[in-house]
Amino acid sequence: MIGERLVQKVSSTRGFAKVAPHVVPPLDKAVHRLTRGKYLLSAQMLPGVILTSTGARSGLPRRTPLACMPEEGGWLLIGSNFGRTDHPAWTHNLLARPDAEISWKGQDIPVTARLLEGEERAAAWKALLAFWPPYATYQARVEREIRVFRVARR
Repeated sequence: MIGERLVQKVSSTRGFAKVAPHVVPPLDKAVHRLTRGKYLLSAQMLPGVILTSTGARSGLPRRTPLACMPEEGGWLLIGSNFGRTDHPAWTHNLLARPDAEISWKGQDIPVTARLLEGEERAAAWKALLAFWPPYATYQARVEREIRVFRVARR
């Protein structure tokens, strides 16, 4: 589909990485709230969830709209941070406190997150690149290894 390729190309640019983090999450949160958790604006491109994690330092709930890859028994969450240099804050939160909640298609689901490493991460990364090729561009742009979490229902 040409529209999908165009979206992937645009989302791989450095300009998108600078602007999107300030635009996409607030829009997603607003649409999610207005639709009582049934929709995310960014889900028109990729499936998405709202992750509610506990702040690693603050202990306060933190709500973050995220793209995800659904899989049997759960979801993969990708800490791409739009290809920016730092790990996103939500990944630090999950490392410190892996019990969280996701809002998926209007349903709040308690989950536990696990950072993938080694062969398990490599297999998930391969599936993620087939699912959304711009992740390769994000990884090439940064020195850090993009964190991948598997979340499963508690």
